[in-house]
Amino acid sequence: MNTTRGEIPCQTASRHSNGQVEFRFSTLQIGHGWKPEKAGSGLDRVYFSLCKHLPDAGVDIQGLVAGNPSPGEATLSEDSPITSVCSARASLPVRLASFRRSCHTRFEHVGFDLVASHFPLFAFPTLGTFDTPLVTHFHGPWAEEGIVEGDGFATSRVKRWIETRVYRNTARFIVLSEAFRTVLIQQYRVPPERISIVPGGVDVERFQPTMTRHTARKKLGWPTGRPILLSVRRLVRRVGLDRLVNAVDLARQRCPDLLLHIAGTGPLGSDLRRQIDDLGLGNHVKLLGLVPDDDLPTAYRAATISIVPTIALEGFGLVAVESLAAGTPALVTPVGGLPEVVCDLSESLITESASIKHIAARIVDVVDGTVSVPTSEACTAFARSHYSWKSVAQKTRTVYEDALS
Repeated sequence: MNTTRGEIPCQTASRHSNGQVEFRFSTLQIGHGWKPEKAGSGLDRVYFSLCKHLPDAGVDIQGLVAGNPSPGEATLSEDSPITSVCSARASLPVRLASFRRSCHTRFEHVGFDLVASHFPLFAFPTLGTFDTPLVTHFHGPWAEEGIVEGDGFATSRVKRWIETRVYRNTARFIVLSEAFRTVLIQQYRVPPERISIVPGGVDVERFQPTMTRHTARKKLGWPTGRPILLSVRRLVRRVGLDRLVNAVDLARQRCPDLLLHIAGTGPLGSDLRRQIDDLGLGNHVKLLGLVPDDDLPTAYRAATISIVPTIALEGFGLVAVESLAAGTPALVTPVGGLPEVVCDLSESLITESASIKHIAARIVDVVDGTVSVPTSEACTAFARSHYSWKSVAQKTRTVYEDALS
């Protein structure tokens, strides 16, 4: 049994009605930001949901994040607090120092059996402050993602060095897809036996359709008689929104009533507005900005289809799963782990490539009925059977147990 430096036991045992003994153990979860405050921020959404559901799988959690406007407790329950260690607006040295100090303090006063990292930058300063196993939830190649978004050579080298240091100290890795398992093996030389695939999940009850598409549109003030695409994404380069806008420009020639709603915020916002204006797409593409998390199930339900047009480095595609759970088919490009999300439901949901031409063609084929897509009921049932958070949390616990053995 692991103990803290003060010899406080972390693991506790509970006995089920069938006589089986299950050990609970304690984890420190190092994240990025708390709550999915930005539409399309998959890392934060996975972190938030895992922290919510892991205690039901016998894994007690405490967490450290940056990302709240000011420091303070954001508590899931009395025995599983998530602490924002500093403001998101703090300088990088302040954030790094805050994570190291907070991790050290937690290990001095609270017992943990295991540390789980969801973001290498904030795990890096905590190295050396604990001697328990480290499990890394690999959400993507951080340095490579930065290059796609315009990082210079020096910045990318520093990011890669940080990643390497953290991964060298990692006992086990959890990835969301086979695609990212391959990335870890080929780019970071991680032994395959140390990597486990655990997909992301969805709160199937929250996204369960409770209204018709017509009613959802009326509630949101969306047009009721037009085919509507919805893309819930961070407005960054690698997610392919500029290509999607160009694809809509092509598709509207055959589907003149086509309307694309883009939900999210990010540095690409002004460029997208300029692109929409230059192409004369003001009546065909709308930037919704940040859609409140509580409104996302209704937004997915209101769309004819959702679309994930990523061009690089997509490990899973949580927004596609959310769309399916809401009863709306999700088109995806054949990039990273996206095909793995929908291929067992329907191959028709995968575009031939991530090119403008092929995205436009599949949009047209779906809208005019040339290609048939799964029904609302089929989408919801598939999400429920494949991506419930209860199942994901239990699979995560199994990996943590392996790291402790």
